[in-house]
Amino acid sequence: MVDRAALLTMTPGALRGLLAEGHPIDPTRLDNTAYRGISLGLPRWVERLSWKTFQKTFYRDPSTGHLRGWNVRVVQRGLDAPSAPRLRAGRPFTFGHYRVTAPDPARAPRGFDRGLVIDYGLAPHPRFDLGALLRDPIVALDPGSVDRLLGASFVALGAHHLATPSFFLLEREGPIGFVP
Repeated sequence: MVDRAALLTMTPGALRGLLAEGHPIDPTRLDNTAYRGISLGLPRWVERLSWKTFQKTFYRDPSTGHLRGWNVRVVQRGLDAPSAPRLRAGRPFTFGHYRVTAPDPARAPRGFDRGLVIDYGLAPHPRFDLGALLRDPIVALDPGSVDRLLGASFVALGAHHLATPSFFLLEREGPIGFVP
């Protein structure tokens, strides 16, 4: 089992290998949960411009039956503090809405077909949102458990996928506290 401290120091190549060897995820076990996200693999200066921690949610939409979600900006309080959402107009600041699907071998990056795919292109977006090109394959780090997930971001350009240096760890926090 790879612990958080080891993940924080891994190279992008090692993280890519771990992602390719990850374990399947039962999508129903993600229903209505929130995860603390920790950015991995990015240079520190990029993290200072953006964030080290964030929250990612998984919500089973009762109107469609689809598993969908969104990212939540959080106050940067360190890796061990519970997530506290940043607020905008008194509500948690959400962004990057997505749908979660099984990997499609024709659309998934090669070697990343074991878990699920967070597909930003399947959610409604404002016009000209480049985020809609992102695909995040995610896998379980531990067999049969959804407590720790590992993901990476790819840019989808038709049938081609461009790897980014962005990897992330998701640690289960509990039930969703807010549905936009």
